[in-house]
Amino acid sequence: MSERAREDAAGARTPDAQSLVAAMHEIVAELHPHLDARADVNLDSSLDRDLGLDSLSRMELLSRLERRFGVTIPEAVMANAETARELLPALRAGERRRRAAGAVRAGGAAHGPEVAHGDVAVRGREPAHAGSEAIAVEVAEAADATPTGASTLLEAVDFHARRHGDRVHVELYGSADAPEGEPARITFAALVERAEHLAAGLANRGLAPGQSAALMLPTGLDYLATFLAVQMAGAIPVPIYPPARLSQLEDHTRRHAGVLANARARTLVTFAPALGVSRLLTAQVPGLDSVLDVAGLDKDGRFRERPALDESSTAFLQYTSGSTGSPKGVVLSHGDLIASLKAMAAALGATPRDVFVSWLPLYHDMGLIGAWMGSLYYGFPLVLMSPLDFLARPVRWLEAIHRHRGTLSGGPNFAYELCVRRIEPDRMEGLDLSSWRLAFNGAEPVSPDTMDRFTAKFVPCGLPPRAMTPVYGLAEATLGVAFTPIGRGPRIDVVDADAIARRGRAMPLPGGTAADGTPAGGPRVDGPPAGGRQAGGSPAGGPAVAGPPAEGRQAGGSPSGGPAVAGPLAGGRQAGEAPVGGPAGNVRRFVSCGPPIP
Repeated sequence: MSERAREDAAGARTPDAQSLVAAMHEIVAELHPHLDARADVNLDSSLDRDLGLDSLSRMELLSRLERRFGVTIPEAVMANAETARELLPALRAGERRRRAAGAVRAGGAAHGPEVAHGDVAVRGREPAHAGSEAIAVEVAEAADATPTGASTLLEAVDFHARRHGDRVHVELYGSADAPEGEPARITFAALVERAEHLAAGLANRGLAPGQSAALMLPTGLDYLATFLAVQMAGAIPVPIYPPARLSQLEDHTRRHAGVLANARARTLVTFAPALGVSRLLTAQVPGLDSVLDVAGLDKDGRFRERPALDESSTAFLQYTSGSTGSPKGVVLSHGDLIASLKAMAAALGATPRDVFVSWLPLYHDMGLIGAWMGSLYYGFPLVLMSPLDFLARPVRWLEAIHRHRGTLSGGPNFAYELCVRRIEPDRMEGLDLSSWRLAFNGAEPVSPDTMDRFTAKFVPCGLPPRAMTPVYGLAEATLGVAFTPIGRGPRIDVVDADAIARRGRAMPLPGGTAADGTPAGGPRVDGPPAGGRQAGGSPAGGPAVAGPPAEGRQAGGSPSGGPAVAGPLAGGRQAGEAPVGGPAGNVRRFVSCGPPIP
């Protein structure tokens, strides 16, 4: 434990009802100032309804309470608590553990590297565990083992299972099959075997080729294997996000009724705690025949008679979150996926020697396509943890990059902001981020200030100064549209906010950086016009991506409401770089993430 941590623990307050309520009132006032005047914070206040604490706010509350009282709270307690009263026993238990640990130290007992409950075991700052060295050797030996002839995702995973089945594909944190703080190691052969067992179970329970099967599962082996199992059965996976708290299962599943109906799902595969409530959906979703527990699907042997699939076969349906309206689904073919994975890898210089570290949710295209499918196709290791693990303690993400020598990783802008705000200096001691060559920032508006502060904070930990990589993508384009050129770092356009607000024109201001880009054989991204900036400025409102309209179709058969693109983006000379930033004061600062990928 660092000197600062010891001082914080020594000065920590004893958790009781009064001090907990006082702490929560301060936190709610800061997170939600508009509630401060009328918020009645007491032990029985609903964290959701009364105090407006969503999943992300709960993790901020967790961090604040731990610092205030000098204890560790299991994140599962915070995730599932309905009221502050339910947090008090966890705080008191943490206080007892802290006092016991202090008594041991006072008695002169030696103490080794500190590992908080559930943390990645890297407080001693080992560069990697012994197994990772073996993985590095395997990766180097298999550098030319990429399934370049694969036309489907299943052909790619079968290639790896045949060629080097015992090679580790995923290192999974939070698994019950591994010691606490250690990852479970999933090989290509084990993944295919598990998927084939699940495919047999699905087929024997009525899932037929061409039908849709929804997956509502947390991050883990069951999710990965079930996704492939549905494809093996010739059916179409539909990822939907699992509930953040079990207490909200009923409301959560009902919100998915529209997605399931639009996808024409015949089967929903979920996990035991959600099974009973999920079965209510069969009365609300026409055609939903069965709700299945993934744990009971692997008893029927291995599935051998796979239907024939090719590049035109539908790989899965990707739905938007619905945060700005009803969720919309996009039909993505295997050809779309393979072409996009190849294009993104070429733009990023990805090889089997890379290591991807991800906490991104697997129902979102950034985590599903970018992290998992990219690593599955190219055969580089994927270090995987759940979003909850990251939100509870953001340092786990960076510690995993340190431990596994991660080269590729990223997330939305808020992830970098959390690291800046919540990782204390004592948790950065010995942290080595020198292997992290590309830090993707996308999926939401990118803040230049956040990128600057993150880089400044972690360059002393070895982070390459130009690792920060703004990216732009969308599900309709099978994720990737435009990436920052390798090694260039972010570029910022500074434009007149008044001109945007009044005339919809991006007028550059002195001191801004031009986003000129270089011509590329890819989609047209409407930034500055091809002939240079017009005197009236360039149009605002984000890039307009041109591509083949035939594939940009919405799930259910109707034309897509978004850009008419999906999969390999075709034709056109790049007109400029895609802006992905947002407002800052009286000007607007746009991050020019780079030319579109071919």
